[in-house]
Amino acid sequence: MTSSEAASAPTLPELEASPGFWRGRRVLVTGGSGFLGSHVVERLRACGAEPFVPRRAQFDLTRQADVERVYEAARPQLVMHLAAEVGGIGANRAAPGRFFYANAMMGVAMIEQARVAGVEKFVQIGTVCAYPKITRVPFREEDLWAGYPEETNAPYGIAKKALLVQLAAYREQYGLNGIYLLPTNLYGPRDNFDPATSHVIPALIRRMAEARRDGAGELPVWGTGEASREFLYVDDAARAILLAAEHYDGVEPVNVGIGNEIRIRELAGLIAGLVGFEGRLAFDPTQPDGQPRRSLDTSRALRLFGFRARVPMHEGLRRTVEWYLSQGSA
Repeated sequence: MTSSEAASAPTLPELEASPGFWRGRRVLVTGGSGFLGSHVVERLRACGAEPFVPRRAQFDLTRQADVERVYEAARPQLVMHLAAEVGGIGANRAAPGRFFYANAMMGVAMIEQARVAGVEKFVQIGTVCAYPKITRVPFREEDLWAGYPEETNAPYGIAKKALLVQLAAYREQYGLNGIYLLPTNLYGPRDNFDPATSHVIPALIRRMAEARRDGAGELPVWGTGEASREFLYVDDAARAILLAAEHYDGVEPVNVGIGNEIRIRELAGLIAGLVGFEGRLAFDPTQPDGQPRRSLDTSRALRLFGFRARVPMHEGLRRTVEWYLSQGSA
């Protein structure tokens, strides 16, 4: 499907994954034991699919030989490549080389082996970090190449964006049916709450829960608080991936999000209320904000594979906070 065809395609109604499509289908899900991947695997199993989830201890997906072994073990009809080296601003600043190398090597090897194995379809998960630092809001897919990404996560974003080019080239030369999704920032139960590598929502939830426990009167927060982000509840993202895998076969990238943004200052206030932290939030403007604004135009996802996010921000945050606190971590 070309850009003009995608733009003129009729909008689909909201859809659900079809057990008739998924039942018995062999699906290789890299990163299937991770945050997003675990929710995708749950949905695949509920639809009757047969997901194969490689473990890092057995398969290093940055090595071509291990990627070949994964394909031999899984014999996939469809591949969902969700595995990634990810982290927040601090982690991106600390390990830009690792983030570039690991994400580029995994993706290149996985796509190449999909070609060799003759899989029916390859689903590549990209990143909103691939968009230019200064992008008109809401972000539209046609603006993906309009500038350089925000510096703190450019190595990660560019590595992932290169895979869009690879999929387009492999479609043209080899006929590989590969699709590319651009999810916004995700959050929800089973997120990464490690303070060294977590993103903003789990980081704030953990730090506020610990500050409440310790009776702290003030909590430092990176940045000015004025930057905005769009956040998508993880189960909505998992639903979108299954819908795209089932219904979308085009070359164009597709945004996956909720379609609105929230300032970090407001987000922190919501989390404080849900956690029960009553101290002062001390924003630190000497620390980076990252990209100034992020909000996606999500109309293409609805038009092409019938996806619209369902979980509103406050409800998703409530579920996430409740899950974290239920783990006895604070």
